[in-house]
Amino acid sequence: MLFAVSGVTTEPWIPPLVACAISFFTSMGGVSGAFLLLPFQMSVLGYTHPSVSSTNQVFNIVAIPSGIYRYCKEGRMIWPLTWAVVLGTLPGVLIGAIVRVTGLRDPHSFKLFASAVLLYIAGRMLKDLFSTKETTPPGSGHRPNGAGSVILTSGSPATVAVTHCSLRKIAYTFQGVTYTLPVAGVFLLCLTVGIIGGIYGIGGGAIIAPFLVTFFKLPVYTIAGAALMGTFVTSVAGVAFYTTIAPFYPQLSVAPDWLLGLLFGLGGMAGMYLGARCQKFVPARVIKWMLVVIMLGTALRYIFEFAV
Repeated sequence: MLFAVSGVTTEPWIPPLVACAISFFTSMGGVSGAFLLLPFQMSVLGYTHPSVSSTNQVFNIVAIPSGIYRYCKEGRMIWPLTWAVVLGTLPGVLIGAIVRVTGLRDPHSFKLFASAVLLYIAGRMLKDLFSTKETTPPGSGHRPNGAGSVILTSGSPATVAVTHCSLRKIAYTFQGVTYTLPVAGVFLLCLTVGIIGGIYGIGGGAIIAPFLVTFFKLPVYTIAGAALMGTFVTSVAGVAFYTTIAPFYPQLSVAPDWLLGLLFGLGGMAGMYLGARCQKFVPARVIKWMLVVIMLGTALRYIFEFAV
């Protein structure tokens, strides 16, 4: 089957199958899987036009709501954190879209940039994995640091309760432990990674989730929903922006390939729902190691392709 916009020729069942498999695992860590779908599109399908970024964001729009629904149903959505993530990443992803179209058109340059992003995320997660041990949180009390690798316990409910929300800080309890984070710090972080996410076509969630775990020491079980929601909102803005500026770049393929993005999204919808449902049964360290291995493998492959 030929997808006219992207020029990709592939069987129609391959995109949803690949997206389902990727999203099942990555959604457990609050990541849609778009950061891995993009290498698949570029390296396997040969889709290297700037529009691959916007097509990736179409995948996010279709796939993410099922995962968000599951986290909401289980009471693990931190809405104040979610809106801080959205407000930070939204302007950043629009800036990133401009940079992608005007400054990173060459596929080789884009792959080198993508590998640098993936290596940095993987490095931060590796540092966290080797510097902390998985611990079971106590029944009550406050833990200011080192809580990113907790395991869900049966003694306390696996739901989130927001205890404080202001322009300065957000506090919530989970499994008997209180976590606090500065709103300004989250906003600035999300603005920065939003720019990177806009360039890479991932909405920023693939970077925000590891950062929230490594920098703010938040348990992965509680930030996954917020990261996915931030990715969803910024992806909607990203697709709208790419579509709007497409007429100004008639010599380039900028607007998304809607049919290809929809097929990826349908597979991602199923994978994301199942991943969100199964997340609480998987240790956080297993989720992190899984993401690290995939990111390192993708980054090293891109570096090798750039070198040769």
